[in-house]
Amino acid sequence: MGAFEHAEEAALWLQQKTNLKPRLGMVLGTGGGDASALLDDAVSIPFVDIPHFHVPTVLSHQGQLLIGTIHGIPVACLAGRFHTYEGLPMDDIVHPIRTLGRWGVEGVILTNAAGGIHPDHQAGDLSLIRDHINLMGKNPLTGPNDDRFGTRFPDMLHAYEPAWRDLAKACAQREGIPLHEGVYVGLSGPNLETPAEYAFCHRIGGDLIGMSTVPEVIAARHMGLTVGAVSVVTNVCYPPERILETSHADVVASVEGAKERLFRLLRSWIKAIGMLNQ
Repeated sequence: MGAFEHAEEAALWLQQKTNLKPRLGMVLGTGGGDASALLDDAVSIPFVDIPHFHVPTVLSHQGQLLIGTIHGIPVACLAGRFHTYEGLPMDDIVHPIRTLGRWGVEGVILTNAAGGIHPDHQAGDLSLIRDHINLMGKNPLTGPNDDRFGTRFPDMLHAYEPAWRDLAKACAQREGIPLHEGVYVGLSGPNLETPAEYAFCHRIGGDLIGMSTVPEVIAARHMGLTVGAVSVVTNVCYPPERILETSHADVVASVEGAKERLFRLLRSWIKAIGMLNQ
């Protein structure tokens, strides 16, 4: 069985577990915590029960798929994700996104924890992602292309849907939530970057830096899914004189402090997306 058959099997398995057909997918990254606070009437399914899913090795990733609604819109939320530094093949890392695509979602909203490499960023800020730079050295589309997923050379001009970004900015303004917008640089990790690496990524146009999201966006766009993404800035990484030693616990604490604003933005954003397509 290949990646397509794995995604199809997982999607069919999920269809048998719920009568709710999700319209949108979501990924909660590091420190996203209990997603049941985000969804209404959520039903939780452990990753370990879903065909070809793995259990996240990062303790701050819950490893649950939650199915529920937000403002009446059916949503499937992946509470936790997989990373290249966990030693998994790319097909396994993007399998959850491909499963959502085969299940029939129209688009996905991704969240992550990221270092801030824009001088205006502070720990706890939220930043919309408008574009990314892939410095992971890997791509989920490497190898023979499966046309059942999408074309050999998917266009990435609008990897992060402009109309969705406009909605997110309008929602943030309405909710009174400060929201930056910037370019996310994806590296493989798991070590945090050196000051020279932070400075390099800033100089090439980055505003945020992290170890996830990019493979999921590529796989989603390959399938023709609409994508939106937002980062929680967890630590200040530029300019060099502002950098402090940072632990994973510090990162999780920053996300926890921003979670109320993040969840409020996500609920408002999903409601606006639902109204956009009515």
